[in-house]
Amino acid sequence: TILGETREGEEDEILPRKDYEKSRRYEAVKWIVVFAIGVCTGLVGLFVDFFVRLFSHLKFSVVQTSVEECSEKGCLAVSLLELLGFNLTFVFLASLLVLIQPVAAGSGIPEIKCYLNGVKVPGIVRLRTLVCKALGVLFSVAGGLFVGKEGPMIHSGAIVGAGLPQFQSISLKKIQFNFPYFRSDRDKRDFVSAGAAAGVAAAFGAPIGGTLFSLEEGSSFWNQGLTWKVLFCSMAATFTLNFFRSGIQFGSWGAFQLPGLLNFGEFKCSESDKKCHLWTAVDLGFFIVMGIVGGLLGATFNCLNKRLAKYRMRNVHPKPKLVRVLESLLVSLTTTIVVFVASMVLGECRQMSSASPSGNSTLSLEEDMNSSIKTFFCPNETYNDMATLFFNPQESAILQLFHQEGTFSPVTLSLFFLLYFLLSCWTYGISVPSGLFVPLLLCGAAFGRLVANLLKSYLGLDHIYSGTFALIGAASFLGGVVRMTISLTVILIESTNEITYGLPIMIALMVAKWTGDFFNKGIYDIHVNLRGVPLLEWETEVEMDKLRASDIMEPNLTYVYPHTRIQSLVSILRTTVHHAFPVVTENRGNEREFMKGNQLISNNIKFKKSSILTRAGEQRKRSQSMKSYPSSELRNMCDEHIATEEPPEKEDMLQQMLERRYTPYPNLYPDQSPSEEWTMEERFRPLTFHGLILRSQLVTLLVRGVCYSENQSSASQPRLSYAEMAEDYPRYPDIHDLDLTLLNPRMIVDVTPYMNPSPFTVSPNTHVSQVFNLFRTMGLRHLPVVNAVGEIVGIITRHNLTHEFLQARLRQHYQTI
Repeated sequence: TILGETREGEEDEILPRKDYEKSRRYEAVKWIVVFAIGVCTGLVGLFVDFFVRLFSHLKFSVVQTSVEECSEKGCLAVSLLELLGFNLTFVFLASLLVLIQPVAAGSGIPEIKCYLNGVKVPGIVRLRTLVCKALGVLFSVAGGLFVGKEGPMIHSGAIVGAGLPQFQSISLKKIQFNFPYFRSDRDKRDFVSAGAAAGVAAAFGAPIGGTLFSLEEGSSFWNQGLTWKVLFCSMAATFTLNFFRSGIQFGSWGAFQLPGLLNFGEFKCSESDKKCHLWTAVDLGFFIVMGIVGGLLGATFNCLNKRLAKYRMRNVHPKPKLVRVLESLLVSLTTTIVVFVASMVLGECRQMSSASPSGNSTLSLEEDMNSSIKTFFCPNETYNDMATLFFNPQESAILQLFHQEGTFSPVTLSLFFLLYFLLSCWTYGISVPSGLFVPLLLCGAAFGRLVANLLKSYLGLDHIYSGTFALIGAASFLGGVVRMTISLTVILIESTNEITYGLPIMIALMVAKWTGDFFNKGIYDIHVNLRGVPLLEWETEVEMDKLRASDIMEPNLTYVYPHTRIQSLVSILRTTVHHAFPVVTENRGNEREFMKGNQLISNNIKFKKSSILTRAGEQRKRSQSMKSYPSSELRNMCDEHIATEEPPEKEDMLQQMLERRYTPYPNLYPDQSPSEEWTMEERFRPLTFHGLILRSQLVTLLVRGVCYSENQSSASQPRLSYAEMAEDYPRYPDIHDLDLTLLNPRMIVDVTPYMNPSPFTVSPNTHVSQVFNLFRTMGLRHLPVVNAVGEIVGIITRHNLTHEFLQARLRQHYQTI
């Protein structure tokens, strides 16, 4: 009687029915949408790649012609000004796009990682973010900054995954279709996982690696059915991009020659060198040492970048937005001058290799390698090794380090590594869309090639293959910075098309991760922590099991009653930011048992004694916030003519407590608020828990006028179907936009048909590890703490399970022992 009446036949109207045919149709539509996400992500990658190549070719062809002419006439300053003009213009455009949508800055991987972990970052998956991201990364890469387009591809794929199944956009409000499927956060999160995996697959031509990336780095909540769909989506993205790139660049439509945006080529020893092997068991020792050094370098990179990020948060971000643009232009100016001067002054003339580049299984790779060799200031049959690395797109420089048989001098490689390391670290974090994978791969490849040169020169190990060491160096440094293991191993194996590299890559990545973790976290986790996002780890530490749910819960509850007046709901929604509210009833029956000192109830209520004052404070706050709405606070009764029934006295005490329908408190009169003259016992009353209701549901009920008057039965209240409740997803109305003049504050809302009557709950004595595992694996946002007699004593949210919060509570626990 407290929770309200239920008419026969209403369940079909209120709750969605899932018959067999409907579920089959739903699954078929899901597969179609997943395929569409993969195709669209591949097309986004194609768009970015096409224009990056176009702009880069235009820039380098103009500047290279100018350098060759001015090297004879002595007007290199003009060539530098031309290069500055191109780069500063492109970077300025990229910065302007970030001003339009600030969340488009950076790689987007930390933000997508937070989103898939269950944290909603505002604007992170909007259409405007996708446009600014795709155009911005196009300009920032073409502008010569030490950034990559692979990281933003992951973000772009995630946005496609979030937006495509909705068939509507807040940026393009006229585009709106009546598409009834996938109107829940769980479905949206699954599609974002598929989109992020498709982004990795398109970037590296690695569909399996993309699936593992989404599983390892991104998604906190995973199910078996999702794995197959994510792999299918990744395959669709890879082959869409491959199909169009092969057709556009080589005219061979349907040949599938270019699997991803970044192609490592085929690793193969020269046929003339019979002693050469890709790698041997002896080389594993060198790979382990390289993994250790890569971990140390990665930890140093992360430490420097963290200090830079903190400096930007203190001194750049609080200032006008123009300062961020100026910082981006300063980085671009410095990078351009360093690249130009290093290429002209610090390079050495090296003899060109007579043999074709090793590993060119196709003519295209040979042509690409030969065309990317720069001969600035060098005589015939020689090339400038520093200019060959700096004066090319990053992908071409990586291919040179992996496959060029001609030697790069150790001095050149050392200077290139140092300059690239420092400038990449400075660049990551400025206000342009920027990826980190390719700069780290290029920097690490230079490190690996340097190790190979030293081993050949000083230890006489002529049998080693330089390309393998370049690849392991790239993997070590990349692993030392981002701290990925499984997915990165598979991505690199798929990119090289060489399964024999699996063991050395895995060993190098594991050693690099272990070494780096000894000093700090991965770069993405560092930026997540700097933003203060409550990200949940995979599991808690063992010592946290000394805490119970009662130690970490929030006892000061904001709650609603099954039948609540409109002015009370508006007051609660406007004075809090909570996403959900417990639906409770108060009763004196429990209180009498408690005051008698019943052992069973006393044991379960002891957790609430500490919250008596906070509960009283909550009552005072609510009474003060309703001064503009001075009518009655809450309505607990349904219909006065329904009498309460007492269970037989012979039943078990616990069963009585669980089944008894207590007489609710009388209604407060219209001008009466909860009294501040109540005694402590009156202020603190046991709250019987009945369910959870979301803020979005309450606002929807108010907007649609779902209520009934005081002299009517709750059965007269209009009922909304599930489709009507979810119609405004994912952007529900805001309570502050509600026109109060249209609402009668004395009307009553029956929330019971719309609440979740059986959410996940835990006991106050539950270990923190059990609470954490339940919260994380089930993708919860709220976890009520309910005692043995069905009373809510607190609530646990994501904030209560963060590492910092648990550490603070553990310190308090030790102090009280």
